[in-house]
Amino acid sequence: MKTIQVELPDRLAELLHEMVREGWFQSEEEAVRAALFEFLRRHPRQLAERFQMEDIQWAQQLGQNHDS
Repeated sequence: MKTIQVELPDRLAELLHEMVREGWFQSEEEAVRAALFEFLRRHPRQLAERFQMEDIQWAQQLGQNHDS
């Protein structure tokens, strides 16, 4: 399993802590995993398009630098 670190705005961190304290999740890590999973499940097309656009921009910049 991969470990990542994220910085959260104070209010979001408070809400996350409340969800755990109220028993919605066993830990903050579990809550973040669930939120990320749900986001990825709901937005696969938008994410794919975004990554494709980033790849296209990268290739265009590479081509421009190569032509110079």
